[in-house]
Amino acid sequence: MKHPLKHWFAFIFLAGALFVPQLLSGQGLYTEPENDLDRKVQRFLIAHKNSWRDMNIPRYDGKLLFKLIVDNNYKKAVEIGTSTGHSGIWIAWALSKTGGKLTTFEMNERRYLEALENFKAAGLSDYVDARLGNARELVPQLKGEYDFVFSDADKNWYTNYFKAMAPKLKIGGCFTAHNISKSGGYYGTGDYLRYVESLPNFKTSIDDGGGGVSISYKTAKP
Repeated sequence: MKHPLKHWFAFIFLAGALFVPQLLSGQGLYTEPENDLDRKVQRFLIAHKNSWRDMNIPRYDGKLLFKLIVDNNYKKAVEIGTSTGHSGIWIAWALSKTGGKLTTFEMNERRYLEALENFKAAGLSDYVDARLGNARELVPQLKGEYDFVFSDADKNWYTNYFKAMAPKLKIGGCFTAHNISKSGGYYGTGDYLRYVESLPNFKTSIDDGGGGVSISYKTAKP
């Protein structure tokens, strides 16, 4: 008679062979590392995966932003609302792949300083220009063209941020905004969504797998 424990141990061994490598290479949540920077970022994200609060995005949305940037080869990105840097790490990590750089704004000094430390610890400081100040004033002052924007600051100002950045966005560029849903959601986001969906030169969709991200691609000049 075969001992039933043998079957149980065999099952555990097989499961480990299948799943442990995946867990170790980013805990099944990230991407296969290509270089030392990838390994450093992943170690940082894994170590802090349960500590992102203080108005940071969930991991799902970080992966979404990463994919949008890498798949479209975006290089000049703006983030409105740094918080303590979770979304900025995903964006900057993607930009390390494309040869780009992130300009990010945060008005709270404590969060700003914490974000700087997190960017440094993740090895991404060279890919981030973090600025302390009120985005309502600073975003309209930006010069040049950009190809990616992530808005996650004061929700009732989303439309104004969009209007400030849309003329600076390249054709094919993308404006994303957090906490967006078809059912309304945060105060002001419903008005923003209706506005961007009405524009003939932008194509907008919503990914609601995480915190709700609207994705608006610029298809033509106004």
